[in-house]
Amino acid sequence: MAALPVVIAGAGPTGLMCALALGRQGIPVIVLEAEPALAHDLRAGTFHPPTLEMMAPYGITARMLETGLKVRYWQIRDRRGELVAQFDLDRIADVTPHPYRLHLEQHRLTPIQLDILRRETSAAVRFGHRVTGFAQDADRVRVEIAAGERNDAIEASWLIGADGGRSTVRKTLDIEFEGFTWPEQFLVASTHYDFAQHGFALNSYISDPVHWAAVFKMPHTGPGGIWRTACPADPNLPDEVLLGDDNIERTMQNIVPRDERYAIVYRSIYRVHQRVAKDFRVRRVLIAGDAAHLNNPMGGFGLNSGIHDAINLADKLGKVWRGEADGALLDLYVRQRRAATIEQVQAMSVRNKRLLEERDPAMQREQLLDLIAIAADADRSRKYLLESSMSAGLARANEVA
Repeated sequence: MAALPVVIAGAGPTGLMCALALGRQGIPVIVLEAEPALAHDLRAGTFHPPTLEMMAPYGITARMLETGLKVRYWQIRDRRGELVAQFDLDRIADVTPHPYRLHLEQHRLTPIQLDILRRETSAAVRFGHRVTGFAQDADRVRVEIAAGERNDAIEASWLIGADGGRSTVRKTLDIEFEGFTWPEQFLVASTHYDFAQHGFALNSYISDPVHWAAVFKMPHTGPGGIWRTACPADPNLPDEVLLGDDNIERTMQNIVPRDERYAIVYRSIYRVHQRVAKDFRVRRVLIAGDAAHLNNPMGGFGLNSGIHDAINLADKLGKVWRGEADGALLDLYVRQRRAATIEQVQAMSVRNKRLLEERDPAMQREQLLDLIAIAADADRSRKYLLESSMSAGLARANEVA
């Protein structure tokens, strides 16, 4: 029994982080990824202080800092593009060695994770291997796999589903994915145009009932980096219209009007969900990351919470795998991470989005005035930053017994 590996479905940030954290403990791990290579995902790219702290012992954070952008300040701006409030993460420098957000796209993180995993552990990563189902009994899980035209199976001690929002593992467990899908789509466009010349911090949010936006700078292959924008898109229009040059140009001009057209480097569109699985565990099968919860990107919480899941789960599963604790310890993983997801990630991301899109002028003014007051008050600003950086919520969740 002890020789059976832990099988992880999915080689995204959550799956690879979990594999590395388990592999470092000497536990045999097999990662199964349906795609032929690591995904080139442009959506996630903000890392909060506690996430950087968690990844630092594995050598990941140091590698990320080689190319990532440190973001000490972030802003809320109004519909005219004028500054409403600016927050300085240096105000929480006494509680973290990383008093900043780090901007680095997800597709730059996973190669770092994979490289360290392969160099420092015996974990196997098998691309082009899709988990199609499984059956479990008291002491093992039989994981069914499709690799090309060949079907196979692996005997595992535990199975972790880190296989994304459409998780086969979660669906096979028949766990309800509670929540909703936002009515509008999200349009993402990237440009080399420098918004900093208009006073934008490297991470800025524009509050507007129709043309709200998130604007943030990311590292890129060329000098000067690249600016990425995320804005709402009409779900009634076809993708080819939303992604067309004219619509993208109108969207960008709503952020900063200029005489010249914007040169767009990347463009994409996607729907956003706000969901949490009713349970994260059924006997010897667990789920983590997007397989367990999805949220809108306002605040940059989704990828971070997946990393938090992985570290929490690997620590507890390692003890169970070695016989130092019984399986009940994994129920603590479920309680802690569901609490963090519901009370922190879901609540804050919904609050952030509704703040940006508030349609009642009086209510919007009241909310923006409150943000001005928070930013100007050292104590309130510090408390706000501890919450928005995920530090306070993570500490509360880790106290759940």
